[in-house]
Amino acid sequence: MIRKRSSLIFCGAFLFITWNAILVLLLWGRPPPGPPGPPGEAGGEAGAGAAARPTDGVVGDILRVADMLETELKGQKEILLQIRNHQSLWEPVAGDLGARGDAPRRPAIPILVIACNRVTVRRCVDKLLQHRPSAELHPIIVSQDCGHAETAAVIRSYGEQVTHLQQPDLADVAVRPEHKKFQGYYKISRHYRWALNQVFRTLGHAAVIVVEDDLEVAPDFFEYFRALLPLLRSDPALWCASAWNDNGRDGYVDASRPDLLYRTDFFPGLGWMLVREVWEELEPKWPASFWDDWMRQPEQRRGRACIRPEISRTLTFGRQGVSLGQFYDKYLRYIKLNTEFVPFTEMDLSYLAEEPYRQRFEREVYAAPLATYQDVKQGQLSGPGPFRLQYSTKESFKMFAKNLGIMDDLKSGVPRTGYRGVVSFLSRGRRIYLAPPPGWTRYDPSWS
Repeated sequence: MIRKRSSLIFCGAFLFITWNAILVLLLWGRPPPGPPGPPGEAGGEAGAGAAARPTDGVVGDILRVADMLETELKGQKEILLQIRNHQSLWEPVAGDLGARGDAPRRPAIPILVIACNRVTVRRCVDKLLQHRPSAELHPIIVSQDCGHAETAAVIRSYGEQVTHLQQPDLADVAVRPEHKKFQGYYKISRHYRWALNQVFRTLGHAAVIVVEDDLEVAPDFFEYFRALLPLLRSDPALWCASAWNDNGRDGYVDASRPDLLYRTDFFPGLGWMLVREVWEELEPKWPASFWDDWMRQPEQRRGRACIRPEISRTLTFGRQGVSLGQFYDKYLRYIKLNTEFVPFTEMDLSYLAEEPYRQRFEREVYAAPLATYQDVKQGQLSGPGPFRLQYSTKESFKMFAKNLGIMDDLKSGVPRTGYRGVVSFLSRGRRIYLAPPPGWTRYDPSWS
């Protein structure tokens, strides 16, 4: 629509100028006024001589044409100036172009809230509304499964501030007998597929930020994702941006650097953004259950990374759920939520592009001096850091991680927050890189 309007205006201006040019040429070539001569004389010497000598009538015609041309050119100049002044409103900006080049300068990025039967969804939506900079740029869509009446009433209480969708298929999913206890995971996966199809196919959005009903967002949550959208679209080695740091507990992150961002090979979830092209790739093979672990498989990740922050932009307050509080009491409840607004959209984030980031990261990691586990654990490191703690087996990684207080589980061989096998965190105020030996090439899926 915008592109068509711009094209029509430029075509109209071009035709307008061309028409006037033709008109001038026709007037210029018009024979001078005077009494008609005998037939046939116009082509002879007498006709040629008369045409060569301008008469008062010819001069007057030329002057009138010049005046008309001057007036028309002034009008055309005004039209072209208006076109130039409004062009930025019609044309996309190169940095914000989508994969097909059809995204507007400031595209709407909806927030999809996945809800079920928690009336505490109010805490999630309240924070989204509190920090949202614009209803037009960030419409909030709450997709509810389960048919829970009390939760539906809470969602409806927001009126036009949110769009309330209700997943229509509430029947149990047919599963194998041994998976009956996982019925909840099957329903969640079904709901995600339905809700994402509503956002991308029914509503026609080009990107979406997904949160669940037990997440609270940081003040710069929207700023963070809006700044990362151009990078997510332009870098084929990225496939998501996440607000979450799995090892983001207080004391394990640099509180003085809320602007720090990383690439990670691990899909973090818990407040994440994807674009339509990625969904079109994933939707035909979407799994019946355990969708988040499925996303972490090499067949889906395909060597791509996500962006994640040093300090999380989401905080989960939902201990109760289908996972029965797994990891919540030990890790998730202690995640530090960022409180300082970082103007990411005003920052140069090109350092996150794949090749420069990988080279800088590996150089910094493997230039760091090796440390022993005992020195790290007991805080006996000398110097400001960073330091490298090396592991070489699955068992050594899990031992180091568990005893140093970071998450020790791996999914398809990838550690949480890991990038090229390296997990970055703070221990007693010093940066530690828990890293494989130099020359690392790939993850081993058997390390799970």
